[in-house]
Amino acid sequence: MDTLTTAAASGLQSRMDAMDLLANNLANSSTSGFKADREFYSTYLAPEISGDPNAVGESPVVQKQWTDFAQSTITPTGSSTDLALSGPGFFSVNGPNGPLYTRNGNFHLSSQGTLVSAEGYPVRLTGNQTLQVAPGAPIQVGADGQVSQNGNVLGQLELTNFKDPSVLTKAAGAYFQNPGPQSGPSPVTNTTVQQGALESSNAAPTEAAARMVSLLRNFEMLQRAAKIGNEMNQEAIEQVAKVGS
Repeated sequence: MDTLTTAAASGLQSRMDAMDLLANNLANSSTSGFKADREFYSTYLAPEISGDPNAVGESPVVQKQWTDFAQSTITPTGSSTDLALSGPGFFSVNGPNGPLYTRNGNFHLSSQGTLVSAEGYPVRLTGNQTLQVAPGAPIQVGADGQVSQNGNVLGQLELTNFKDPSVLTKAAGAYFQNPGPQSGPSPVTNTTVQQGALESSNAAPTEAAARMVSLLRNFEMLQRAAKIGNEMNQEAIEQVAKVGS
């Protein structure tokens, strides 16, 4: 494959990867606590030109994606079961296959009086407990995560952090999971809980839409480059055939 077509093909792949990230960000732009994915680019050098210092065949590729854990805006909701974190860290919930971590504090009480996430995952308290409340009375959640009802302390929310959050892998929606014990969770510091509020997604839809338009234009340009490279190859084959005849 010629260097023009090779560069165009790798450029097209990188734009497709970036479009997948942007599409997911846009789909979750209204998901509370969602953390946007970003691209990290590196340079691809076609193998056939790696020994030629004057050759032009480099193109950017998405080497990996990374998650932007930046704090987003906290908006009051008035619901006593909505919780937001101001500072680093995560709420912990009991997922189908073990603990999950999230910044989405859009919780509610189940019919059994258990505080659960929107997906029905029980919210964890310290000591591997879940929150069970009496029906009909509101709960109070302190800035330190202590939960009480009618003056009685029910438990302490399990708020966790990771020394390197990049070790976490994304699950569905705004959930993360810890893939291994090499970097276990630890208690949060300098983080407060705000009751009656939610943290918004940090995936800005306006920015993502503008980026998507730019990617589409780049994609079209690279498609034309690939087409030109193909036409040049076809022309070369025809010329060689004419000479041979």
